[in-house]
Amino acid sequence: MRAQHRTVAHLLDGAILRDCQLGTAVPLANTALIGADLTRADLTGATLTNADLGGALLGEATLRGADLHNAGLSRADCRGADLRNTDLTDSLLWQTNLAGADLSGADLTDAFLWGADLTDAFLWGADLTDADLTDAVLVDANIEDADLTGTTLTQATLWASQ
Repeated sequence: MRAQHRTVAHLLDGAILRDCQLGTAVPLANTALIGADLTRADLTGATLTNADLGGALLGEATLRGADLHNAGLSRADCRGADLRNTDLTDSLLWQTNLAGADLSGADLTDAFLWGADLTDAFLWGADLTDADLTDAVLVDANIEDADLTGTTLTQATLWASQ
C-alpha cells in the first residue's frame, strides 16, 4: 500500500454537512473529513487535494470537476455520486463504494482502488492509466472509451456470476 503524507489544515472529522452547497466557497485542501456526512452535498469544482475522506458518506454528492488529487477515500460511501471530470490521480480508494457513481471523464491515473465496488458505475472516457483495481468489482460498469493502459485488474470481478 502506498503511504500518503498529509498536513491537516482543517479538522472536520464526523462533520454533518449533508445537502450543503460547498463548491469552491470553502477551502478544503489538506482537510480531515474522516467519517463526515456529505450526503447529497454540492462540491462542484471544490479543491480537496490531500484531503482525508476515509469512511465519509458521499452518497449522491456532486463533485463534478473537483480536485481530489492524492486524496484518501478509503471505505467512503460514494454510491450514486457525480464525479464527472474529477481529478482523482494518486488517490487512495481502498474498499470505496462507488456503485452507480458517474466517473465519466475522471482522471484516476495511479489511483489505488483495491476492493472498490464499481458496480453499475459509469466510467466512460475515464483515465485509469496505471490504476490498481485488484479485487475491485466492476459488474455492469460502463468502461467504454476508458484508458486502461497499465491498469492492474488482478482478481477483479468484471461480470456477474450466474
